[in-house]
Amino acid sequence: MDRTAGGSWALITGASSGLGVEFARILAAQRLNLVLAARGIDAMDVLAAELRTAHGIQVVIEGIDLAAPGAAVELKRRTDARGLRIDLLVNNAGYGVHGHFLDGDRNTVSRMLQLNTVALTELTHLYGQDMAARSHGRILLVASLLGYMATPEYAAYAATKSYVLAFGEALHDELAPSGVTVTVLSPGITATAFADTSGHSVSATLKLMMMQPRAVAETGIRALFAGRASVVPGIANKLSAFSTRLSPRSVHRRIMQALMG
Repeated sequence: MDRTAGGSWALITGASSGLGVEFARILAAQRLNLVLAARGIDAMDVLAAELRTAHGIQVVIEGIDLAAPGAAVELKRRTDARGLRIDLLVNNAGYGVHGHFLDGDRNTVSRMLQLNTVALTELTHLYGQDMAARSHGRILLVASLLGYMATPEYAAYAATKSYVLAFGEALHDELAPSGVTVTVLSPGITATAFADTSGHSVSATLKLMMMQPRAVAETGIRALFAGRASVVPGIANKLSAFSTRLSPRSVHRRIMQALMG
């Protein structure tokens, strides 16, 4: 992809806050036109105005709840109706649920599963088909460091991100012959609203590992354009992911329960 091409379009989900905002700013600076998709229309309006002024690009806003069944198909219908050819997809939308699994709200967990796995899979399939037909395209899937390890107190969330990690790495090899690059970004704790939204009071130890969203997003975009299958941003996070290869899974579960409880 010519990253300076004025006619190229990127679609970013979860674009109203956190990493989604930083992905948008990075890609706008590379002169890609953007489709911003999330529930927070007001926040996206502000971001779109900033990016149009700063970079002279086109920005389309799609207010949509991707945790609703059928939302991925609806988003694809909207971009098709606008005649937009999506060359780059950032599957960033997602959230976590913290706490004892049996004490949690079942509907909240179900919506999380729908957003983190089903919508992500459907969007990858819908836009990936078009990219493969053109022999050209890039897809960034946002997983998590917790995708590398079973995590008490984040049991269902960590499982969704383990799915994204395995799914994305497999597709990296599967879709490569068709000209589609798939990269998985697995951040550790990041200075976004994620912890507050999930109901997690972050410990002082975790705060020492916290990264800024700009640095995380830059790592993901660099890895995507370098054609990498997977990337973990930050030295401490890389060491944590690597350590899962060296010690029993039971040890990691105890460590993660102590950190995340």
